[in-house]
Amino acid sequence: MVGFTFMNSTAEPALAHKVTMDNIYRLQRHIYDVTRRYFLLGRDTMLDGLALKAGDSVLEMGCGTGRNLVGVARRYPGAELFGLDISEEMLKSAQGNLLRAGLARQAKIACADATAFDPKICFGVTHFSRVYFSYTLSMIPDWRAALDAALNCVEPGGELHIVDFGQCEGLPKLLRNILFSWVGLFHVHPLRELRRVVAHRSAALGAEVTFHSLYRDYAWLIVVKTPRSVA
Repeated sequence: MVGFTFMNSTAEPALAHKVTMDNIYRLQRHIYDVTRRYFLLGRDTMLDGLALKAGDSVLEMGCGTGRNLVGVARRYPGAELFGLDISEEMLKSAQGNLLRAGLARQAKIACADATAFDPKICFGVTHFSRVYFSYTLSMIPDWRAALDAALNCVEPGGELHIVDFGQCEGLPKLLRNILFSWVGLFHVHPLRELRRVVAHRSAALGAEVTFHSLYRDYAWLIVVKTPRSVA
């Protein structure tokens, strides 16, 4: 079986968020990958940019159905795969998808809160070569805490990758309003402050940041490269 860990959180906001996510995805997880492929744009571009070597480790923050982890394994067969999600319902799909992809030994997943988790407890390791968010930061109420948690477990010289909704500045205002209203039904809130906050957090670490606006600002792709050693 795919390695599975449950990390319980007693924080009330985290428990409330977990209940919300489980309720949303209890049925939706069965059609999630089929439907989301049409509007979660830029995910494969992000995966292509991970540039993992054999033996590198990668953690997905909010791994959902495991779709991206399977994509990582196909691109980088020698990588060690880790994923966490707060929704046990989604992780049921992730476990099945990873098993069907033949990744029982290569992947470990955990049910945990992205804002407050211990990678040592979840996975037996403390840092990762790559950590990424794929359209998940905009679903996390305390997304700044999740960002900090991700940065804390990137190894020196490693990278944090983020792909998420942009502000759609290049799209007609009506289309933008319709999109934001619709994704809001799923507790998704595109983060206007994301770029500024990432830049601020990265500067404090002495990290290098690159930013790309994709598809007329529909999606943002951000890469944070951490320094190899602390000055």
